[in-house]
Order: sequence, then C-alpha cells, then structure tokens
Amino acid sequence: MSINENQRLSSESEIGEAKKGVGWGDYIVPVVVFVFCAVVIAIAMTLEEAIPLIVGHSMQPRVFPIFLMAVIAVLNVALIFQIVRSPVSRRDWEPIQTWASAGLLLLFFLLAKYIDTLVALVIVMFMMSIVWGERRIWVAAILALGTTAFIFFSFDQILQVRFPRGLLTDAYYG
Repeated sequence: MSINENQRLSSESEIGEAKKGVGWGDYIVPVVVFVFCAVVIAIAMTLEEAIPLIVGHSMQPRVFPIFLMAVIAVLNVALIFQIVRSPVSRRDWEPIQTWASAGLLLLFFLLAKYIDTLVALVIVMFMMSIVWGERRIWVAAILALGTTAFIFFSFDQILQVRFPRGLLTDAYYG
C-alpha cells in the first residue's frame, strides 16, 4: 500500500467518523424556540384591546405578535422534520458568517436605538447580504433599500403603525 492510499483511507475514515445523525443537542434550538413562542403569546394575551381611536380599523396590538409566533412555530416544526429527515454532519466551528450575523444584530440594535430604525435596516441588510456571499454590490443595495421601503410602507400605510422617531422617520412624519 502506498503513502497516498494510506492518506486517502485515513481521510475517508475521518470523514466517516464525522458523525452524521440526530442527537439530543439537535432538539435544543427547536425546544427553545417553542418556549420563546409560548412566552411571547402569553405576554401578548395580557395586552388590553386598544380603543378604535388609537388603532383605527387596523389590527389590535395583540394580533401581530400572536400571528408572528404562530408562523415561527410552524417553521419550527418544519425545522424538526428537516433535522430528522436529513441529519447534518458535525463540525467543530461555526462558519464566520454565523458570527458576523450575530455582530450585525448587535450593530442593528445600536443603530436603531441611537440613529434610526430605517437606517439600521438598510445598513444591516446590505452588510448581511455581503457577508452571506452576494458579490454584486448593486443587488445587495437594491435588496436592502427595497425591503426596507416595503417594510416601512407596509407598517405605515397598511397596519397604520408608526416607527420610532429617528433621523429619517422625523423627516417623514414631520
């Protein structure tokens, strides 16, 4: 047996040892998500109904969080099916995109709190696109601007919910 064959067999056995299967750790995230959904729904149920003068003909304050948590719970069930159907192989480190995304969420919080929510959305969505592999800057920019505009006008015009005051929202609301 040559050295190359030994190396090939060694690397094949290492690949085979990279355990592929479902362990109890795979269910921690879905359980935490279900608990989070339950807590948010419980808190939303304690919200009082708003008088028509405040919300007009739009949804009550408790409807949106409950709807959002129901959607997340359904997606969580899909995640569990995906974990069971096609288990992933284990790796020692998370890819850099995971840590960059966590950092961008922190950046979003800081920008939204101290500058403006809309500015935070545009900057973080643009940077998130680049971090996850979009190479065309113009596509990332259009995605960030278009999605932010859609979110803003959906909340402002359809749901009749105002964003917190900030740099751009002060100019829009007057």
